[in-house]
Amino acid sequence: MCGICGEVRFDGGSPSVSAVSLMADVLAPRGPDASGIVMRGNVGLGHRRLRILDLSEKSQQPMVDPDLGLSLVFNGCIYNFRELRYELEKKGYRFFSEGDTEVILKAWHAWGEECLSRFHGMFAFVIHERDSGRIVMARDRFGIKPLYLAQCNGTLRFASALPAIVKAGDVDTSIDVEALHTFMTFHAVVPPPRTILAGVRKLPPATVRIYNANGSFKDRRYWDPAYRRLAGDDTITRAEWQDELLASLRIAVKRRMIADVPVGVLLSGGVDSSLIVGLLSEAGQQDLMTFSVGFEEANGEKGDEFIYSDLIARHFGTDHHKIFVPSANLMDALPGTIAAMSEPMVSYDNVGFYLLSKEVSKHIKVVQSGQGADEVFGGYHWYPPLLATNDVVSDYGRGFRDRSHEVLATQLSKSWIADRDISGDLLNEHLLRPGAETAVDQALRLDSNVMLVDDPVKRVDNMTMAWGLEARVPFLDHELVELAARIPPEEKLREGGKGILKDVARKVVPSEVIDRKKGYFPVPQLKYIAGPYLDMIRDALHAQKARERGLFRKDYLDRLLDKPSDHITPLRGSELWQIGLLEMWLQAQEV
Repeated sequence: MCGICGEVRFDGGSPSVSAVSLMADVLAPRGPDASGIVMRGNVGLGHRRLRILDLSEKSQQPMVDPDLGLSLVFNGCIYNFRELRYELEKKGYRFFSEGDTEVILKAWHAWGEECLSRFHGMFAFVIHERDSGRIVMARDRFGIKPLYLAQCNGTLRFASALPAIVKAGDVDTSIDVEALHTFMTFHAVVPPPRTILAGVRKLPPATVRIYNANGSFKDRRYWDPAYRRLAGDDTITRAEWQDELLASLRIAVKRRMIADVPVGVLLSGGVDSSLIVGLLSEAGQQDLMTFSVGFEEANGEKGDEFIYSDLIARHFGTDHHKIFVPSANLMDALPGTIAAMSEPMVSYDNVGFYLLSKEVSKHIKVVQSGQGADEVFGGYHWYPPLLATNDVVSDYGRGFRDRSHEVLATQLSKSWIADRDISGDLLNEHLLRPGAETAVDQALRLDSNVMLVDDPVKRVDNMTMAWGLEARVPFLDHELVELAARIPPEEKLREGGKGILKDVARKVVPSEVIDRKKGYFPVPQLKYIAGPYLDMIRDALHAQKARERGLFRKDYLDRLLDKPSDHITPLRGSELWQIGLLEMWLQAQEV
C-alpha cells in the first residue's frame, strides 16, 4: 500500500520538481517506509512506499524498466501476482524483483488493457510509455484505491489524496455546486468524476484512461457486472447457493492473506468481520491479531459492541486488542481525523477507524475488514420495499436520500442551490440503465458500484492510510460480487437482510453474533451533539471563512444550532454534523 503522485506536461514544458515533492510529502503517512521521485522529459512521478510485498529495495518505486520503456507508480496489491508472473515468465519475461509492482509493468507490456481483467486486487496505477509518450491510468473495480486528478493549462497532476493536489497549488478550489447537491443528498457521497472542489476530479472505478502525447484522452470501463440470473440459475437450490457462496468467500479471504508481513482483522463483532475471522481460523491461521474500538455512550445510546467482538475473539482464540476511547480523547482526535479525509465524509465511523488504525499500526501493517457486505448482500433497510415497487427511483430515494431537492432549496443559500435536481437525475441515470433484472438488483448495483466507493470504501482507505495501515476488503472480491449479483434478491433479503450470507455464517461462527439486531459503528457524541462538540461546530460555522462562503441560509443554521438532536436524517445522521464537518474540512484544507 502506498501513495502515488505526479505531473505531466502536455505543453512542451518540464514538470515541476517542487510540485511533485510537495504532493509526495502530503502522502508520507500512506507510505512511511520509503520514497522516490523520477523526472523524465515531460513526466514527473512520485511515490511513498509501505512495504508489504518484497520488502527489499528491488521493488522500490517509481519503478522503471528501461528495456520495456515503461515507468510506473502503483498503489495497492495484486493478490494473484504470482500466478500472473508465472504466465509472463512462460512468455519470456525476466524479473528483477519479487513483488507485484513489476508484474503490472510486464503485464501491461504483454497484454495491454486486457491485463486489467486478469488482476485480482485493489489498485490505482499510472504508467508512462517512453516510446509512445502515452500516460495510462487505471483504478480497481470498486475504487478501493483512490486516484485524484487536476488538469489546467496543459498540465495534469494526479495523487492518491485530494489534499496533495491542493497543496501543490494552481488548482481551482471553489465549491462545485453539483457536488454540493449530492453531498447534501447522499450523506456526503460525491460520485465520480466530481469532488467537492471544482478543480479536482477523480478517476471512476473500473476505468482505464489513456492520455495521448498531445493531452487528449479516452476512458474505458473494463468491468461492469450484470445483476441478473444466468441460464440455469433458476434450478439452483438454496443449499447449492450456500455452498457456492461459502467456497467463494473462502477464496476471497485466502487471497487477502498474501503478504510478507502478518495480516490481522478489524473485528467489530458484526456478522461480516466475525465471518472473516472464522474463515481465517478455519484455514488454520495462527496467532491472528484482532482489533475492536468502542466509545462512551451518549443520550442513552451505547457506544460499543465489545460483547460480540469479545465473544468471537474468545471462540477463535485470537490475540485480541480492545480499544476504548474516552470522550476527551475523541475530541482530541477530530482535527486529525478531518485532516486525513481526502474529501469531507460525515459518517461517524471516520473517527472510530482513525483511532483504531492508530492503535493497530503499532502492532501490524495489514488488516482485513468487512466493508461491502451490506451493499453486496442486501443488508440495508431500503432494499425490502423495492421487492414490490413500481417506481424504483422514487422508492429508493425515499429510503436513501437525506433530503429532497425542494427541502435542500430551503437550506442552502440561493447562490449555492443547483437549478435542477442533480441527485435525482443521478439516481435515474444509474438505477434505470440496462443490465439489472429487478428493482432490488438495480439498487444493489448502484450501491455497490457508486455509493459504496465514496462512503465506506473511501472512509476505510483514508483512515487506515493516515497511519500507514493497509486494509483489505474480501467482500469486494470481484468474483464474489459477480456470484452475489446472480443470487436471487429474495435470498439476500431474507431475515431482515443478508439472509444468504447469514446462512453461510452459521456454518462458521457462533449464532449469537448473527441472530441479533443489526449494529453500526456507534459514536453517540457525534450524533447527539452537545457541550464541546457543539461549541466546535458553532465556531466553525461562525468563522470568517464560513461567513464569506455563505453556503447555508442563516435561519437553517440557527435551527440546527438551537436544537441539534431534533434534526436527524432518515439514515440516523446529524444534519448539524453534516454541514459542520463540511465547513471544518474546507477550513482544514485552507480553501
